[in-house]
Amino acid sequence: MDIVNRNAVESFVTKDTSSIREILAPRNAPQSIRHQSLAEATLPPGAATDPHYHPITEEIYYILQGSGKMRIGDETREVFPGDGIAIPPGAPHQIANHGSDDLVFLCCCAPAYTHEDTVMIDMPPLPLPASP
Repeated sequence: MDIVNRNAVESFVTKDTSSIREILAPRNAPQSIRHQSLAEATLPPGAATDPHYHPITEEIYYILQGSGKMRIGDETREVFPGDGIAIPPGAPHQIANHGSDDLVFLCCCAPAYTHEDTVMIDMPPLPLPASP
């Protein structure tokens, strides 16, 4: 049985510039997990991921704390705790923290997240709120 506590996992910065803690993935639970990953991502106030897409991986974001704006393709919507966001393979996407607290969300990837399946793209960044 593999049980990994998020506090026991070191965070790292993904290719899209978000800070994540990979809670379960083939890298830390190879006997149990082979085809997906679960991570907790944190974006501080005023931060955004860089626009990108994943040719192979489908993702689900689940907002735990904070608020922000999510863009998938040409559509942008506000997101709040309790929102689940489906991101299909190949869909350009970006999330930005528009709140005053950290934006914390779970990121489920199938297959598991890799830098190699992350393609950075040029698209106008999501506008961030003006600083006070």
